[in-house]
Amino acid sequence: MSDPLHPYWQDALPEAFRLHRGTRKIEEVECIIPDLVGMSRGKAMPFYKFTPDQSFYLPNSLFYETVTGEYVDVEGLADQWTEMDMVLRPDMSTASAAPWANDLTLQVICDLETREGAPIPIAPRNVLKRVLKLYADKGWAPIVAPEIEFYLTRPNLDPNEPIEPPVGRTGRPGAGRQAFSMVAVDEYGAVIDTIYDYTEAQGLQIDTLIQEGGAGQLEINLQHGDPLNLADQVFYFKRAIREAALKHGVFATFMAKPMRDQPGSAMHVHQSVVDIATGRNIFAGEDGKPSEAFFHFIGGSQQHIIELMPLMAPYVNSHRRLTGGMSAPTNLEWGYDNRTTGLRIPNSKPEALRVENRVIGIDANPYLALAATLVAGYRGMVERIEPSPAARGEIFRNGALLPEGPFDMLAAFNEAQEMHDLLGSEFCKLFSAIKLAELNEFQREISPWERKHLLLNV
Repeated sequence: MSDPLHPYWQDALPEAFRLHRGTRKIEEVECIIPDLVGMSRGKAMPFYKFTPDQSFYLPNSLFYETVTGEYVDVEGLADQWTEMDMVLRPDMSTASAAPWANDLTLQVICDLETREGAPIPIAPRNVLKRVLKLYADKGWAPIVAPEIEFYLTRPNLDPNEPIEPPVGRTGRPGAGRQAFSMVAVDEYGAVIDTIYDYTEAQGLQIDTLIQEGGAGQLEINLQHGDPLNLADQVFYFKRAIREAALKHGVFATFMAKPMRDQPGSAMHVHQSVVDIATGRNIFAGEDGKPSEAFFHFIGGSQQHIIELMPLMAPYVNSHRRLTGGMSAPTNLEWGYDNRTTGLRIPNSKPEALRVENRVIGIDANPYLALAATLVAGYRGMVERIEPSPAARGEIFRNGALLPEGPFDMLAAFNEAQEMHDLLGSEFCKLFSAIKLAELNEFQREISPWERKHLLLNV
């Protein structure tokens, strides 16, 4: 396809991409999907080979891999190793530049279907869509606003060596306990400027950016909106941030707890629900006071998030963040403007009344984490579950506590049949098998701590 663009493309491409493109010729298209981890998989092709109505294929076996790349046999899953082709359907509303590429590249997130046009139930984007349909069938639309926390670090080339903070423009390593420091932000100004450039070229909007409490730890807050759109944004943001960091010779990591003595990284999610017909936030009544739906959403969150924690804290490292203290609560209590509770109610006007889930780690797949937290609140509203009384004061390890470790969390997930029915039983069976395989693989690993302290001392 030659330039100038065919009239179809003038309508199909988003404004941000057309502005980024200018007079340059588009060379390549990446058709991508999020895998179970939340990383991008897909196919790249020359621009002239791509049209949105063309069929592209990937084998379903890519969902049967652990984070280490090991394949897992899933008991009871029919025809697992036939490696059935999944059809990629480009969602052109997600079309975006890949501004780090040498040639002008278009990236498009795709939905996954069978050849007959049915959604692939194990695809994370389809799991979230399934939950959003539950809301739509009730005449509701959830609204979310994620916060993305991450670390910039020195390149870590040896996994046996600890991760270290990067060196800033002053030539000194980053220091912790500098939350909200503009001086600390300026230390990494070149990387941040590139993040701004990349995200602007992609049409992504940043609400605010701050220095968090860890050494080299930053937080980007996103504007509120539709959960599928925000999950797509987090998916795109992670890739752009990694690429921006690499351009400046540092790593960006979304590990939940990359450094032992530094705070962990979360993906706090602000949630509210609007009535589709009126556009009104149903968490607030006509008098401006919190509604029954607001309290029931909290009640459902308290009861069901415990069962869904593997979707919000998916790895062994995720649990290193959830140790209490350092603004990482290990409970599902709720309170007004209280950051020691797992469910915080920020100060707001009635129309912006919302529930902030503070237990989700940034290492979670954004589609699955949003599906989990929203389906818990949904069941609370449908079942009219009453919450506990609002907490007061510091309660890091009080009240409704999260399960102690990853095996306990996975056991609770496996017993949550009601949640399996809502999220999709085939997906939940697969996800559980993948997580168990990862945990068992980790159990076989001998850590540097063991070699250091046990080799000659026991």
